[in-house]
Amino acid sequence: MRLDLTPYRRSTIGFDRLFDMLETNTRAQTAENYPPFNLERVADDRYRITLAVAGFGRDEIDITAQQNLLLVAGKKDAPEDSGSYLHLGIANRSFERRFELADFVFVEDARLNDGLLVIDLVREIPETMKPKTIAIGSGKRAATVDSDNDATAPDQATAA
Repeated sequence: MRLDLTPYRRSTIGFDRLFDMLETNTRAQTAENYPPFNLERVADDRYRITLAVAGFGRDEIDITAQQNLLLVAGKKDAPEDSGSYLHLGIANRSFERRFELADFVFVEDARLNDGLLVIDLVREIPETMKPKTIAIGSGKRAATVDSDNDATAPDQATAA
């Protein structure tokens, strides 16, 4: 399935990254689902990714966080004596999972317990980016600034 976002690209400004992510995800192979994972919203600005990584140790998993991308990779060597298994049902193959992160989302913590890798994420929006409430005044504006950086009363500026 091909997703064509060209009509939307022509009429919007600043959404290029979002459109690129949508197009990339539609092209990505969706058949690969190893290891299975859960995505959870813990609070308004807190998220949790839980991956089922049974058989992997802490030294076999790498977590890399870079701008807007979280990469979880597991490197598993082939079993030394694979001939002694009657049935090999636990998938111990290497994997790589990529998660696109929104702006200002950071990894807070990662822990491995009972075969589950839990990664806690938090969104921390800088103060300068947070919405501000603007007070609405009444009456006339007290003063204006002209090109000489002199403050003049509004009545004087219009009379000149």
